[in-house]
Amino acid sequence: MASKGNETHVEGVRLTSPDKVLFDEQGITKADLAAHYVRVADRILPHVRDRLLSLVRCPQGATGQCFYQKHDSKGFPAELKRLEIEEADGDRANYLYADGLPGLIAGVQMGTLEFHIWGSRIDRLEQPDRLVFDLDPDEALGFSDVREAAGALRDRLDALGLKTVAMVTGGKGIHVIAPLERGAEWSQVKAFARGFAEMVAADMPERYVSQAAKDKREGRIFIDWLRNERGATAVTPYSTRARKGAPVATPVTWDELSTLKAANLFHIGDMEKRLSQPDPWAEASGWKQGVTAAMLGAVQG
Repeated sequence: MASKGNETHVEGVRLTSPDKVLFDEQGITKADLAAHYVRVADRILPHVRDRLLSLVRCPQGATGQCFYQKHDSKGFPAELKRLEIEEADGDRANYLYADGLPGLIAGVQMGTLEFHIWGSRIDRLEQPDRLVFDLDPDEALGFSDVREAAGALRDRLDALGLKTVAMVTGGKGIHVIAPLERGAEWSQVKAFARGFAEMVAADMPERYVSQAAKDKREGRIFIDWLRNERGATAVTPYSTRARKGAPVATPVTWDELSTLKAANLFHIGDMEKRLSQPDPWAEASGWKQGVTAAMLGAVQG
């Protein structure tokens, strides 16, 4: 990190106002946030590299106004790459992606407090390589209910032939994620995700719901399957969250998850210790699995 006046350079990216505080309570500055991504680079890059992004930008910090951005706009450093794609309505637009650590630092320069990723990579945009279920609990439920739900989804997906990993989101929920070989296209993966969520909700309607409407969630957990369609995103592992306490979305083992008391326990200051430990998702890199016609038939009855 090279400094000059009221700016510095991190991974070759110009960082202005590095001392600007982005998380007031913790005193976390823009430079601190850039240092976080340098620290976790080896863990985050395999997940974020060459995926289209949605950014949660908070130019005045986490307590200021924040907004989602998925399209390119003026002022973004060149280290954040652009790709023109056709959108669902037939229009074409430039999207952003990072092909390495400088791209993440460029996001920090633009006030990004959260990085959200597509479920496919730019070289095969129409073939997702991850399936994500986001467990979103009703306010009345505790984290133990969400943990139990995550375990139930793990077991039911495993019975269908899909092994999964878990991530605490830094909010209130858990992501249950199945890495996929790239074969099926978005329509098939989305149909499986929807069919699976609806099947689980139909089997246990007192505990789960597969519809997004808030008024249907009372006392239940929404199995959010909507992350599994073209253009949808989910927070990337090791991204900070624009929330009180500056939590980090953190991969965990299933055994570790059973011991956790909340989904927002991990913070920037915890990452050095976690990085000294084995990658909780290491074994998933060798899995060979995908959504098949048989699986789709099993969830659609």
